[in-house]
Amino acid sequence: MIKSKLRNKILKVRKDNSKKTIDINPSNIYSYLNKKNYNFKIIGGYYPANYEIDDLEILNYFFKKGFIISLPKIEKKSQMEFYKWYKNDPLLLNKYGIPEPMTTKRVYPDILFIPLVAFDKELNRLGYGGGFYDRYIQKISKIKKVLKVGLAFSFQKLKTIPINKYDKKLDLIITEKDII
Repeated sequence: MIKSKLRNKILKVRKDNSKKTIDINPSNIYSYLNKKNYNFKIIGGYYPANYEIDDLEILNYFFKKGFIISLPKIEKKSQMEFYKWYKNDPLLLNKYGIPEPMTTKRVYPDILFIPLVAFDKELNRLGYGGGFYDRYIQKISKIKKVLKVGLAFSFQKLKTIPINKYDKKLDLIITEKDII
Protein backbone atom coordinates (compact mmCIF):
# COMPACT_ATOMS: atom_id res chain seq x y z
CA MET A 1 0.00 0.00 0.00
CA ILE A 2 2.86 2.39 0.80
CA LYS A 3 4.44 1.77 -2.62
CA SER A 4 1.13 2.40 -4.35
CA LYS A 5 0.62 5.75 -2.60
CA LEU A 6 4.19 6.84 -3.34
CA ARG A 7 3.84 5.75 -6.96
CA ASN A 8 0.63 7.75 -7.44
CA LYS A 9 2.09 10.85 -5.79
CA ILE A 10 5.31 10.85 -7.86
CA LEU A 11 3.50 10.05 -11.12
CA LYS A 12 1.28 13.09 -10.55
CA VAL A 13 4.32 15.30 -9.87
CA ARG A 14 6.03 13.92 -12.98
CA LYS A 15 2.97 14.63 -15.11
CA ASP A 16 2.68 18.16 -13.67
CA ASN A 17 6.33 18.80 -14.59
CA SER A 18 6.04 17.30 -18.09
CA LYS A 19 5.85 20.66 -19.83
CA LYS A 20 9.27 21.66 -18.51
CA THR A 21 12.19 20.94 -20.79
CA ILE A 22 14.61 18.77 -18.83
CA ASP A 23 17.35 17.09 -20.80
CA ILE A 24 20.03 14.58 -19.98
CA ASN A 25 23.06 15.04 -22.22
CA PRO A 26 23.88 11.77 -24.07
CA SER A 27 27.54 12.71 -24.54
CA ASN A 28 27.92 13.15 -20.76
CA ILE A 29 26.51 9.65 -20.21
CA TYR A 30 28.81 8.20 -22.86
CA SER A 31 31.85 9.98 -21.41
CA TYR A 32 31.05 8.84 -17.88
CA LEU A 33 30.60 5.19 -18.89
CA ASN A 34 33.75 5.28 -21.05
CA LYS A 35 35.79 6.82 -18.22
CA LYS A 36 34.69 4.00 -15.91
CA ASN A 37 35.91 1.44 -18.49
CA TYR A 38 32.60 -0.39 -18.67
CA ASN A 39 32.80 -2.97 -21.43
CA PHE A 40 29.59 -2.70 -23.38
CA LYS A 41 28.34 -3.23 -26.93
CA ILE A 42 24.59 -3.77 -26.54
CA ILE A 43 22.37 -1.09 -25.02
CA GLY A 44 18.92 -1.90 -23.67
CA GLY A 45 16.66 1.12 -23.60
CA TYR A 46 12.93 1.69 -23.41
CA TYR A 47 10.33 3.56 -25.41
CA PRO A 48 9.31 6.47 -23.15
CA ALA A 49 5.72 6.58 -21.95
CA ASN A 50 3.79 8.23 -19.15
CA TYR A 51 6.12 11.27 -18.92
CA GLU A 52 9.29 9.20 -18.39
CA ILE A 53 12.75 10.53 -19.21
CA ASP A 54 12.97 10.35 -23.00
CA ASP A 55 15.93 8.09 -23.69
CA LEU A 56 15.51 7.97 -27.49
CA GLU A 57 18.12 10.71 -28.03
CA ILE A 58 20.50 8.81 -25.75
CA LEU A 59 19.90 5.58 -27.68
CA ASN A 60 20.42 7.36 -31.00
CA TYR A 61 23.70 8.82 -29.73
CA PHE A 62 24.98 5.37 -28.75
CA PHE A 63 23.80 3.93 -32.09
CA LYS A 64 25.85 6.56 -33.95
CA LYS A 65 28.85 5.48 -31.83
CA GLY A 66 28.44 1.92 -33.18
CA PHE A 67 26.46 0.25 -30.40
CA ILE A 68 23.60 -2.21 -30.87
CA ILE A 69 20.35 -0.77 -29.54
CA SER A 70 17.47 -2.81 -28.16
CA LEU A 71 14.03 -2.26 -26.65
CA PRO A 72 11.97 -4.50 -24.38
CA LYS A 73 9.05 -6.58 -25.50
CA ILE A 74 6.53 -8.12 -23.10
CA GLU A 75 6.40 -11.88 -23.58
CA LYS A 76 4.14 -14.57 -22.13
CA LYS A 77 3.75 -14.92 -18.36
CA SER A 78 4.71 -11.29 -17.67
CA GLN A 79 8.27 -11.82 -18.86
CA MET A 80 10.25 -9.24 -20.79
CA GLU A 81 12.94 -9.77 -23.44
CA PHE A 82 15.06 -7.27 -25.37
CA TYR A 83 15.13 -7.12 -29.17
CA LYS A 84 17.42 -5.31 -31.55
CA TRP A 85 15.92 -2.02 -32.73
CA TYR A 86 16.79 1.21 -34.49
CA LYS A 87 14.71 4.38 -34.57
CA ASN A 88 13.23 3.78 -38.03
CA ASP A 89 12.29 0.15 -37.38
CA PRO A 90 8.54 -0.50 -37.08
CA LEU A 91 6.95 -0.83 -33.66
CA LEU A 92 3.68 -2.31 -32.39
CA LEU A 93 1.75 -1.18 -29.32
CA ASN A 94 1.62 -3.73 -26.50
CA LYS A 95 -1.32 -4.25 -24.14
CA TYR A 96 -0.10 -1.29 -22.03
CA GLY A 97 0.01 1.03 -25.05
CA ILE A 98 3.82 1.05 -25.14
CA PRO A 99 5.57 0.63 -28.52
CA GLU A 100 7.62 -2.56 -28.88
CA PRO A 101 9.97 -3.77 -31.63
CA MET A 102 8.55 -6.12 -34.24
CA THR A 103 11.89 -7.82 -34.84
CA THR A 104 12.69 -11.32 -33.59
CA LYS A 105 16.41 -10.62 -33.08
CA ARG A 106 16.71 -11.16 -29.32
CA VAL A 107 19.77 -9.68 -27.61
CA TYR A 108 21.13 -9.56 -24.07
CA PRO A 109 22.11 -5.98 -23.20
CA ASP A 110 25.35 -5.09 -21.46
CA ILE A 111 23.77 -1.88 -20.16
CA LEU A 112 20.10 -1.42 -19.31
CA PHE A 113 18.64 2.08 -19.23
CA ILE A 114 15.67 1.66 -16.91
CA PRO A 115 12.73 4.01 -16.40
CA LEU A 116 11.53 4.55 -12.86
CA VAL A 117 8.87 6.27 -10.83
CA ALA A 118 11.09 7.15 -7.85
CA PHE A 119 14.50 6.36 -6.36
CA ASP A 120 16.61 6.91 -3.27
CA LYS A 121 20.31 7.48 -2.56
CA GLU A 122 20.76 3.73 -1.90
CA LEU A 123 19.97 3.10 -5.61
CA ASN A 124 16.61 1.52 -4.87
CA ARG A 125 14.03 1.94 -7.62
CA LEU A 126 10.28 2.24 -7.42
CA GLY A 127 8.73 1.10 -10.70
CA TYR A 128 5.15 0.75 -11.86
CA GLY A 129 4.54 -2.35 -9.77
CA GLY A 130 4.53 -5.04 -12.47
CA GLY A 131 7.97 -6.42 -11.63
CA PHE A 132 9.03 -6.70 -15.29
CA TYR A 133 12.47 -5.16 -14.80
CA ASP A 134 13.10 -6.97 -11.51
CA ARG A 135 12.34 -10.33 -13.18
CA TYR A 136 14.44 -9.45 -16.22
CA ILE A 137 17.41 -8.34 -14.10
CA GLN A 138 17.17 -11.58 -12.10
CA LYS A 139 17.19 -13.59 -15.33
CA ILE A 140 19.92 -11.73 -17.25
CA SER A 141 22.21 -11.68 -14.20
CA LYS A 142 22.43 -15.47 -14.54
CA ILE A 143 23.55 -15.07 -18.19
CA LYS A 144 25.93 -12.11 -18.01
CA LYS A 145 26.96 -9.06 -16.04
CA VAL A 146 24.71 -6.13 -16.87
CA LEU A 147 25.03 -2.51 -15.77
CA LYS A 148 21.66 -1.27 -14.50
CA VAL A 149 21.23 2.48 -15.06
CA GLY A 150 18.09 4.27 -13.91
CA LEU A 151 17.05 7.42 -15.75
CA ALA A 152 15.01 9.91 -13.75
CA PHE A 153 14.29 13.54 -13.06
CA SER A 154 15.97 14.87 -9.91
CA PHE A 155 12.56 15.59 -8.32
CA GLN A 156 11.83 11.83 -8.34
CA LYS A 157 14.39 11.28 -5.56
CA LEU A 158 12.90 10.30 -2.20
CA LYS A 159 14.53 9.88 1.18
CA THR A 160 13.83 6.13 1.15
CA ILE A 161 12.05 3.66 -1.09
CA PRO A 162 10.25 0.74 0.56
CA ILE A 163 11.71 -2.47 -0.85
CA ASN A 164 11.07 -6.19 -0.68
CA LYS A 165 13.17 -9.27 -1.47
CA TYR A 166 12.24 -9.18 -5.17
CA ASP A 167 13.36 -5.57 -5.78
CA LYS A 168 16.67 -5.22 -7.61
CA LYS A 169 19.02 -2.33 -6.89
CA LEU A 170 20.43 -0.22 -9.70
CA ASP A 171 24.13 0.39 -10.30
CA LEU A 172 23.72 4.06 -11.27
CA ILE A 173 20.97 6.63 -11.45
CA ILE A 174 21.33 9.49 -13.88
CA THR A 175 19.28 12.67 -13.56
CA GLU A 176 19.54 16.01 -15.31
CA LYS A 177 21.59 17.22 -12.32
CA ASP A 178 23.93 14.37 -11.39
CA ILE A 179 24.96 10.73 -11.43
CA ILE A 180 24.33 8.78 -8.25
